[in-house]
Amino acid sequence: MKRIYLDWNATAPMRAEALAHMLERLAATGNPSSVHAEGRAARNLVETARQEVATLVNAPETAVIFTSGGTEAISTALNPRWREKGETKGLSQALIGATEHAAVLAGGRCDPKLRAYLPVDRDGRLDLQALDAALAAASGPALVAVQLANNETGVLQPIPEIARRVHEREGILICDAVQAAGKVPINITALGADALVLSSHKIGGPQGVGALVLRDEAIAPSDPLIRGGGQERGHRAGTEAVAAIAAFGMAASLARIELHETAAHLARLRDRIESDLLARLPEAVFFGQAVERLPNTSLIGLGGASAATLLMALDLSGFAVSSGSACSSGKVKRSHVLDAMGIERRLAESAIRVSLGRTTTENETIRFVEAFETAAKCLYKKATAA
Repeated sequence: MKRIYLDWNATAPMRAEALAHMLERLAATGNPSSVHAEGRAARNLVETARQEVATLVNAPETAVIFTSGGTEAISTALNPRWREKGETKGLSQALIGATEHAAVLAGGRCDPKLRAYLPVDRDGRLDLQALDAALAAASGPALVAVQLANNETGVLQPIPEIARRVHEREGILICDAVQAAGKVPINITALGADALVLSSHKIGGPQGVGALVLRDEAIAPSDPLIRGGGQERGHRAGTEAVAAIAAFGMAASLARIELHETAAHLARLRDRIESDLLARLPEAVFFGQAVERLPNTSLIGLGGASAATLLMALDLSGFAVSSGSACSSGKVKRSHVLDAMGIERRLAESAIRVSLGRTTTENETIRFVEAFETAAKCLYKKATAA
């Protein structure tokens, strides 16, 4: 039986168009920093991709900095010194959402002593009063990091309102948009973020390439994370990975073109999974369901079940799902996101994430519901017998 992939938030299968584009470029020669014809051809590929990535999030193309992935982009942005309109601004503290991705929670180059973590409510939305209090208590402008969409629950944060509060205190707002890109419309100006983080492999491009997208050229981290040559307008040294960047651009362009149709398709399938599961397993809980979420993501709790055991049972049945973030060295452990939301331990330890993609079919979701019900009832039966 063909396996069914429902772990798109971990990594999206590479699009055939992006793969073909990348393979074609891998056969070409030329350093994009060279002035000869081969170098100019490589440079053209990079700049075309830069425009395609910028268009996905409605940013100036000159504000896109290519990196090796989302983690490097985050580490670049989490810098206590930013340059704004030619002047360097020192940031007194790093304020980080408690449900952020592990790369953000690590704090980048910000002094651990100057980091604070902002609480969320039971739905996973940032506590705006706590943000206000933290901004007011800071000794100067703060660096604030809040993701647009959570990678585990899919919950969307009110970024425009957060940005207003941060900028009233002359702070800098970094927004991890890795999961949101290609699933919901993104306009960096409307969001009000000073920088967005993107990752190619979440939208059907290759792994190993991402981007830090700035609101405009007038504002940027003051010190490059990777030093050396003057690539990426001095923001990130190292010869660009031309073929991977070209494929990233292709994936970004396709994601933008298909966004609304794909989002509607995914929302229908996600809602059907949840309604069908609830009809079969009334005790099931869908975290963040009361607030706006990504259209493709459902984090399912079933108190009394073990996420690790459920994962193994579903894997043996031919389904690839996750217990949450895929960035924990393959370990299955209780979600820090659910802990921050105040979810009871027994329920949090049962959480399974299902994340759909553009090729997911209705039949696949029906089969998943059946497999999940079978696995859950088998676990309950064993627990009762014990």
